[in-house]
Amino acid sequence: MHQFSNETRKALEAMPIPLAYYQFVGKKITLVLVSDGLCKMRNRTREEIIGQINSGLFDNVHPEDIEHLARTAKEFSLHLAPFDIVYRVKYEKNSEYHTIHSIGRFQPTDDGSDLALLTYIDVSDSGSASRQIADNYEILQKDRFYTDSLTGLPNLNYLLEFGSEKVQKIRESGDAPALVYFDVIGLRSYNLQYGFAKGDELLKLIADMLKTVYPGDTIVRGADDHFIVVRTYANVHAAAEKITELNEKIKAGADGNTSGVQAGICIMEADMNLQDAMDHAKHAMQQIGNDLNITHVYYTHETDEAYWNQRYILETFDEALQNEWIKVYYQAIQRIKTGNAAALEALARWVDPLRGIISPADFIPVLEKYHMLYKLDLYMVDQICKEVPMRQAVGLPIIPVTVNFSAQDFDHTDVLKELDAIFEKYGLTKDHIEIEITEQDLAKATDHFKKQINSMRESGYRIWIDDFGSGYSSLNIFSQFKVNVVKFDIEFLHHLDDNNGANRHIMKAMIEVFRKMGIASLAEGVETEEQMDFLKEIGCEFAQGYYYYRPQSLGAIIFKIKKGSPIIKCETHEEMLKIISEWDSIK
Repeated sequence: MHQFSNETRKALEAMPIPLAYYQFVGKKITLVLVSDGLCKMRNRTREEIIGQINSGLFDNVHPEDIEHLARTAKEFSLHLAPFDIVYRVKYEKNSEYHTIHSIGRFQPTDDGSDLALLTYIDVSDSGSASRQIADNYEILQKDRFYTDSLTGLPNLNYLLEFGSEKVQKIRESGDAPALVYFDVIGLRSYNLQYGFAKGDELLKLIADMLKTVYPGDTIVRGADDHFIVVRTYANVHAAAEKITELNEKIKAGADGNTSGVQAGICIMEADMNLQDAMDHAKHAMQQIGNDLNITHVYYTHETDEAYWNQRYILETFDEALQNEWIKVYYQAIQRIKTGNAAALEALARWVDPLRGIISPADFIPVLEKYHMLYKLDLYMVDQICKEVPMRQAVGLPIIPVTVNFSAQDFDHTDVLKELDAIFEKYGLTKDHIEIEITEQDLAKATDHFKKQINSMRESGYRIWIDDFGSGYSSLNIFSQFKVNVVKFDIEFLHHLDDNNGANRHIMKAMIEVFRKMGIASLAEGVETEEQMDFLKEIGCEFAQGYYYYRPQSLGAIIFKIKKGSPIIKCETHEEMLKIISEWDSIK
């Protein structure tokens, strides 16, 4: 604690100006000196004021002003912001509130103590002119602290300090409050295409349109490209109509092409505060992902659980790779003519020590959303190569393994270089794997992606098209890419007889076309003998599905071998090379 000299203390305490010295010791604020002017203003003795403030710094401060005063004091104590504030306080517990304007500054001392000098002006009873000055000052201060400089909307400081009043009024009227958390779709791309000035114009437009669509509601600019609305919840239909109207106005008024906004909606329960509602609505919004057809999602306990599951996946993924919690499961691909397995498809299965099996349906979309798929896909190739000696040791023929790659992978790494490095590491050749790319990715391929795929093909890798006919079919891809196998989407077999057997005719015709191009065909999702008979009839080359073989880990396969259980028969390497040569000769 700083020790004033007797002479200095007497001089400061005798000051007629209301002032006080505080010392910041760690996180504790302690009042150490009070002037006569402050004693006179508060009509209390020096000892009473020091004892009262040190026993409870904010005890008599107006409840609405406590958070603001505490935050300002904390920022001031850390030298992050000035102390210049208007707030309300009672001099005694049962008295009226006084409006105080306080200004603080740090004062250096010889012993290095962190002393703060605060001066006070009681503007409650200083006449109308002084009251007007105080009111104007308070308004100006709130404008700086509570207003977003770009859009002119209130900011998060305003929402957290005054938003609860809006919520309370809605509840008092017997209605349910709702918080809507908006995200501007693709603002980064908009900025890159049209410039940051146009991006700012878009944000200002959205602010204006929010005020038009949600008149009388609390509208706030959040961080970056987010906006928040607190309003009375009517019903699902009305909420959707508002968001649709907002997006129509944004698209009509924007200078460039924009998809508008997406939103998470949290209907606030009786005991829910604004901060929790904002977190819930934000988490709900994040579940939308990249689907532009969805404009809003409601917070539910399920969406909250989905958010935390997503967080777990993201935070644990690298550890899962390092500890090999993600296992390779193999599903055989049968050559229909011979009945032998001609290849295996590698499927990722996450076996987590805490959560058990994490489904690919849960972790694949998360990794895709956050552009981490390339790590998984390269890891799968590494694990497959690592397990080749184990397959050889138990007498399993080494047929190729297909691995799924995403177009996204090629944006984040040099896939060809990485694959070559893995094969060099294990001393293996490229014919140990085959690359599967979805038809959707090939149909939307950029020039950069096309160049890399064709380079891989020229380098000796075989390319398969996955999910053909899943809703994004474009026959133009066959004029742009040389591929070896086309895998029909599972829905073809599952709906063979719909619409007078349309899929039967489509598959038969496409297989004939593919054969003329030297491209083999594969049908996935085979579950019945009838389906297998149909594939034989139309000349399909490969079949894959539970009718033939379910995915299994290498450990499970080895366990079967040791027990003497029969396993699938595979074609030999020589047989495979002969058949591939026959297909290549067609081209």
